[in-house]
Amino acid sequence: MSSHFLLMNKIVVSLYVVITLLCCKAQASSLDDIIEAKEIVIAVYRDYAPFSKQVNGVAVGVDIDVARHIAKTLQVELRLKWITAGESTEDDLRNSIWKGHFLDKTKADVMMRVPYDKVYSQKRDDVGLLVHELVHMFAPYHTETWKIVFNKQKIEEVSTMAVFQYHPVGVEVDSIPQFYLISAFRGSMSKNTHQFPSVVAAVAGMQTGEVDAVMGLRSQITALHHTLNQVQYQLADNAFPLIGKQKWDIGLAVHNDYRALAYELGDIITAMINDQTMADIFKTHHSTYEQPAYYM
Repeated sequence: MSSHFLLMNKIVVSLYVVITLLCCKAQASSLDDIIEAKEIVIAVYRDYAPFSKQVNGVAVGVDIDVARHIAKTLQVELRLKWITAGESTEDDLRNSIWKGHFLDKTKADVMMRVPYDKVYSQKRDDVGLLVHELVHMFAPYHTETWKIVFNKQKIEEVSTMAVFQYHPVGVEVDSIPQFYLISAFRGSMSKNTHQFPSVVAAVAGMQTGEVDAVMGLRSQITALHHTLNQVQYQLADNAFPLIGKQKWDIGLAVHNDYRALAYELGDIITAMINDQTMADIFKTHHSTYEQPAYYM
């Protein structure tokens, strides 16, 4: 057998191995596949403190800790798939779970921070087809709501939203708080609504005096509040009339074909909630935790 033939044979084998590995990485995995490969791929949002971000190349956050606990319980390695929020959650589910992003086509086995809502999961498109037919959403692990942090030196108290007819308030651009503040109460707060790239940027704007308050997700606002002078910057307890959904649950999602994986992960999340592991993770990141009613 010639050396040229042996070399060509090695090249063909190497290419087959590479192609096989790439194909595997482009597919979501079943529970058996994950156990056999000893690796689980979990999708988390990029630059989304306090849930998931990178600090000096190290992944940190609530969702990172939850993902690590899942991998540890399954006795597999964790590989994170960092995703950038699209225009809608439907885009994120498509890119992460069942189709893959158009740039690399890779998919995650699990996606975190997915709405857990029966109406949303049964959403239909313009021709009556299920939008999330290929996705299974399950295991709610946190109940989310809205919160305001304000500068006590500028605003005496925030008992109602009416105060923002007279004081500037910061929001993340294209967020529900933005649409709420510019449209509710006949737009009376629109002129004082200032848009920022993120809640983090909005809080920074409050510290520099650009706005007197910031409205955002309670979990984000409370985590950021921990970094502030808590005498000067305080948390409001007001309600949000006319905002629509006041509270909602977030959970996990897998491809609809992998229900066994969902059952296993659901058991892990339930155990984390029952033994206070979930609450402790949120506490570590100074973020307010609320247990979903699903477990009560």
